[in-house]
Amino acid sequence: MDEIKVYPIIITKDTDATDYPYFVDIPDIDGMTEGSSIADAIEMAKDYIGTYSLDNDLPESNTTLPTIADEKAITSLVTVNVSEYKRKNDNKVVKKTITIPNYLNELGKERGLNFSEVMTNALKTKLDV
Repeated sequence: MDEIKVYPIIITKDTDATDYPYFVDIPDIDGMTEGSSIADAIEMAKDYIGTYSLDNDLPESNTTLPTIADEKAITSLVTVNVSEYKRKNDNKVVKKTITIPNYLNELGKERGLNFSEVMTNALKTKLDV
């Protein structure tokens, strides 16, 4: 079952900024990011939350929109499928022990194969990723 999280965000526009004028505050995880448009800012918030989840436990989702003093700011909720994000972006390396016939081991060593690379490529092909 996928882990889905919903977090409130606050988007404010900096009229002096040119490339990334939309700043995003993600109060539940003390995160900030920015975007070139409102849509980009929302996507960047999702990416920030996903990236944060790779190294940290995410707090419970707070689906209450925050009260803000800036009338021009936009508050919204973003949904992140944390499980899917991790499947696509978690590139941490894990050690696995495998068993192969000795003749393949010897042949692979003779030919200078990187067994981890071969196994990674085989798994990507088998799993269609």
